[in-house]
Parts: sequence; C-alpha cells; structure tokens
Amino acid sequence: MIRVHRLDGTEFVVNADLIETIEATPDTIITLTTGKKLIVRDAVDEVIAAAVRYKRTIALGPEVPGVAGERKP
Repeated sequence: MIRVHRLDGTEFVVNADLIETIEATPDTIITLTTGKKLIVRDAVDEVIAAAVRYKRTIALGPEVPGVAGERKP
C-alpha cells in the first residue's frame, strides 16, 4: 500500500499491486487494473518511488532492529 494525496491535499492509501499505469496530464492520473482512475497531487516519479519501496519491502521483508539474522543495507 502506498500513500498519495488528493488534489485538496487529503491523504489516502492505494494498493500498489493494482496500479496499471501512471501518467502526467499535467495532473498525475493513476489507473488501476479495475479501470478506476485516481487523480493525485503527487508527481509521477513520487508515485513510482513509493510503489518501488512498497514492492521492495514485500520482497525483502521488514527489517526488525535487534533480531538475529537482520539484513544489513
């Protein structure tokens, strides 16, 4: 899940697994696999970065300080 902002500045969360396309027109439009379109204030690059961070967290698992076998960056 990633946090994005509506044009009025309110924050909401989007399931990054459902993102099909992201385009700038100049507003950023996120199109989901369901066909729903979301217009957000965040720049395309910000949305992509948030989705990549989310995917990395899922793939690598959370880092828990002080736990044996903790991954190092």
